[in-house]
Amino acid sequence: MAYFQSSAELKDVLGGFFQRLVDDPEIGPKLREAKLKIQFQYTDPPLSISVDTGQEPVVIRFDDAAFKPEVQLSMKADVAHRFWHGKVNLIAALTRREMVAKGPIPKILKLLPVIKPAYDLYPEYLREKGQEKLVLK
Repeated sequence: MAYFQSSAELKDVLGGFFQRLVDDPEIGPKLREAKLKIQFQYTDPPLSISVDTGQEPVVIRFDDAAFKPEVQLSMKADVAHRFWHGKVNLIAALTRREMVAKGPIPKILKLLPVIKPAYDLYPEYLREKGQEKLVLK
């Protein structure tokens, strides 16, 4: 069973979480420092989230076909959901092609230590949103 029933639900949950990361006093400044243009392409349900951390404020767009990312990560929405719970190893997922990356992979890997605290924030965020059913045990 898929975690997200619609693109609108995925946009609400992950789009809101990305905004939370950008606004976080610990994570946000480090993301802006990276000055990365990244796009996440999700399937099941379909949605793309584009993030430009080089702009102030950071810009988050949805389904923006004109956005030119440096790095693009494609995956099923369920893989992303498990990733933000800290249950998906990025390197293993790339190797198994659960995630497909286009662009300089070292830039993505450099962000891993920056986003590590997000693994604890994500379940907290879901509970705050009244999405307890999405929290993985």
